[in-house]
Amino acid sequence: MTGDMTDVPTDVLIAGSGPTGLTLACDLALRGLTVRIIDQRTEPHRESRGKGLTPESIATFGPLGVAERMAAVGRAGVTLRKYFDGACVGDTTVEDGLVIGQWQVERVLRERLSELGVHVEYGARLAGIGQDAEGVSTRLADGRSVRSRYLAGCDGGRSASRGLLGIPFEGSTAQEEVMVLGDVRAPGLSREFWHQWFTSDGGGVLLCPIPGTDSFQLQASRELDERGEPLPPSLESFQRLFDRHARMPGIRLEEATWLSSWRVNVRMATRLREGRAFLAGDAAHVHPIAGGLGMNTGIQDAVTLGRTLAAALTGPADKHVLDAYEAERLPVAAELLVDTAQRMERVLAAVREPGIGTEAGLG
Repeated sequence: MTGDMTDVPTDVLIAGSGPTGLTLACDLALRGLTVRIIDQRTEPHRESRGKGLTPESIATFGPLGVAERMAAVGRAGVTLRKYFDGACVGDTTVEDGLVIGQWQVERVLRERLSELGVHVEYGARLAGIGQDAEGVSTRLADGRSVRSRYLAGCDGGRSASRGLLGIPFEGSTAQEEVMVLGDVRAPGLSREFWHQWFTSDGGGVLLCPIPGTDSFQLQASRELDERGEPLPPSLESFQRLFDRHARMPGIRLEEATWLSSWRVNVRMATRLREGRAFLAGDAAHVHPIAGGLGMNTGIQDAVTLGRTLAAALTGPADKHVLDAYEAERLPVAAELLVDTAQRMERVLAAVREPGIGTEAGLG
């Protein structure tokens, strides 16, 4: 992106190149619409984050030409190997869906988007959004501007676009962190299972192999210091948590390439549209991770928004057409927040019993 682009409007400017933004970009480009996608990051990430696609998302990717590519990268189904107080107590096979790291989903979508002649423009941070009857003028932090007919804010839970549009993000955020996450190597640990260790004190650690790599995604209850305060995620802390819950002294974790922490965050935007600007994915709703529905719900948001924008750009953009997206997806978001909170409660209660793992949050 060079110079001032206000005189050459694109049909849709997408802020955020996660699964939601990339799915939307592919959908619009396949419809023959002009699209640009920007991201404040300087390059793609390589973090597992959301690590599964539901059958609904896989079906959605069929018309985009990437379903088979996702299947080739990911792994169909997964066996959860459950342990309790260090002892293996049972396996549960979950056959639906695809285990695949979020960075891998994004890579496949970027490659498809590139085939359609569109490339993510990195290092582009939003600084201002203005609208008029004909379109949206988006100002970037480096002084450049982009003119588009519509804007799609797909820029995550800390969405700059949502803030600039003045859309409230209502709900609650817990004060305490309840989980640490990361990507690590664990030489000697079988990659045939999603290992889930729980202990009678209520703590636990999970290691899920990311297909096509030698890394696992680690999820664990937080570690506290002597004052009862949570310690920041680190490879050393991960090892101590693993030793405490897994009790496998021969396994040493290595190469923590992603370190993160998570707290319960249940929020949704009060509206998904402000004039010619829209919100989708985590920019519109965040919720508990039980059930693995975050990335997948964003993908479904993108498909609905793509249909709405295509209708507006190829026909009369009346109020009914533009309101269709919010009318369909805002109730879905509200139901999602309730559903995932209930799933989270089920998981936290269930894992105190030997032989039950995260499958308690499915269905």
